[in-house]
Amino acid sequence: MTNKELRELTSEDLLKKIEESKEELFNLRFSQATGNLEKPARIKELRKLVARMKTIIKERVLENN
Repeated sequence: MTNKELRELTSEDLLKKIEESKEELFNLRFSQATGNLEKPARIKELRKLVARMKTIIKERVLENN
């Protein structure tokens, strides 16, 4: 997802996406530990996506104050 697409989502949708991404990240790390991970770059990609979503939420909170 691009930053533009993320900014169009509501805060509730972003929080849901963060939870989904963290769950997927957990599963990928588990697969990596067992040696079954096919796309190791996906871990880095998900970490950055979660960080972007958290940044957008934080910006919205700061705007409202």
